[in-house]
Amino acid sequence: MVGYLARRALFGLLTLFFASVIIFFVVGTLGQAVVTPGGYAAWAAGLLRGDLGTSLWQHASVDSVIALHVWPTVLLMGSSLALTVIVAIPFGTCAAIKRGGLLDNAGRAFFFVGYSLPGFWLGAILQLVLGIYLADWAGTRVFYVSGISTPGNGGVVDLLQHLVLPVITLSAASVAQFVRFQRGAMVDALASDYVRAARAKGLGRRGVYLKHALRNALLPTVTLFALSMGTISGGAIVIEAVFSWPGLGFLFVDSLAKGDYEVIRALAIINAAFVIFFNLLADVAYTLLDPRISYGSEQA
Repeated sequence: MVGYLARRALFGLLTLFFASVIIFFVVGTLGQAVVTPGGYAAWAAGLLRGDLGTSLWQHASVDSVIALHVWPTVLLMGSSLALTVIVAIPFGTCAAIKRGGLLDNAGRAFFFVGYSLPGFWLGAILQLVLGIYLADWAGTRVFYVSGISTPGNGGVVDLLQHLVLPVITLSAASVAQFVRFQRGAMVDALASDYVRAARAKGLGRRGVYLKHALRNALLPTVTLFALSMGTISGGAIVIEAVFSWPGLGFLFVDSLAKGDYEVIRALAIINAAFVIFFNLLADVAYTLLDPRISYGSEQA
């Protein structure tokens, strides 16, 4: 296992290296700057020292600029992932157990619609209906349509009023995708030989569903979780722009509009490292969910 993880980590570093080369030259081309191997070497050496460069627009170090926007993105993406897991895994599992029933059919229709809606359109509709119309009907502000609460002002309630709409918007597509995937994996697991054997031995339904079927059905969902991190982080860019949420996605759009290409480079390489890390994390989670999985040298 240790050897396999070491090889995967090395592969991840090589992937990150090639990604950094592409990011440096593509962003430099967008900025119509002269890009050279020497320029890349200097930029890469700075990355290794923790120096992300200097923001030409804000006249400050890129790491200090990015640091101001990390917490809003962590809060938004963390809340979205938590909502996705809390809703999708139980719903997908129950839909598979009650396959063909009312819950299954209604859920598939509802989540198909959620998966099909563009995030920016759904966000605008939620802003209009729940942010404006609901406030007019209730006579008071229920949800805010933009920004984030100021720390120390309003407390948890105020934070939730700002957070709910962007989280729902960002989670809509991922919840629908995870529900469909979890349902399919659970259906396959329930039809497997080991589940039939467990039932033949007289094991109760709860034991069959939770100990045997669900444990194995989670394996492909873990893979989807890792592969979806890039999609979710990309979706966060759109959602943060729609809701003026001051996170890394909003910073990316703002930097692109202003031509602050050092910030764009830093955000792109951070996102690449983020995706690579979660793919490695998925491999570790595989062994925790299914100890039978072997990572011997012959399978590398």
